[in-house]
Amino acid sequence: MAMVSIPENTSAILLDIEGTTTPITFVKDILFPYIKDHLEEHLSAHWEEDECKQDVHLLKKQVEEDLRLNRACAQHVLDQSVHTDEEKAIREVVDNVLWQMASDRKTPALKQLQGHMWRAAYTTGRIKGEVYQDVVPSIRRWRRQALKVYIYSSGSVEAQKLLFGYSVEGDLLDLFDGHFDTNIGAKVESKSYERIAERIGCLPEEIMFLTDVLREAKAAKDAGVNVAVVVRPGNMELTEEEKLHYNLITTFSQLELTGSA
Repeated sequence: MAMVSIPENTSAILLDIEGTTTPITFVKDILFPYIKDHLEEHLSAHWEEDECKQDVHLLKKQVEEDLRLNRACAQHVLDQSVHTDEEKAIREVVDNVLWQMASDRKTPALKQLQGHMWRAAYTTGRIKGEVYQDVVPSIRRWRRQALKVYIYSSGSVEAQKLLFGYSVEGDLLDLFDGHFDTNIGAKVESKSYERIAERIGCLPEEIMFLTDVLREAKAAKDAGVNVAVVVRPGNMELTEEEKLHYNLITTFSQLELTGSA
């Protein structure tokens, strides 16, 4: 693919994570399976600690809410290997968490427990955040050209910082000027990009947004933000018509600042 120009008036690059800086498979094949594989072990090891107690309390409140609203709920069928009250309670939490994940739920209680487990996995080196090889050299180049670089992801700011703080390339947090998640608004709403511009302190047209999701690209474009759609292995296939509407890149190294040598 051809080089794509970053407009000369650009002051900030805004980056999506999944499918843009990081393979989509990292979340699907590494992060989520880690929770399933280590959930019972994590609960057993930390059951009496305050943080774990708070996580379990929130999950129980969610179960009560689901029952009150007549939502389908996990059925707890306990096998004969469960002997103590603690084992029974842990098994019930495991069943509920696995049921929520299988249902692709995004409840605050589930996200909080997952976040705490991922934090432990990153800090002990069990998981390292994946980034495409072109990402770090390109960001360093943009920063040398006086561009600011921000992340905007549906994953929480804490989860973003873990991924980049404990990455395969080491601690990359110094490369970013700030992080945004859906607390600022949904990624498919153009208002979110206006709020980000306001928070950064620039105009929407001074931002270049990179994403692999067309609905996000459209929302950003509607707000006046410049957009390039990232085409990586495993990302959603684009139709021929869609390819005509956006600048496409397969690597960050295809982006060059207008007027730079």
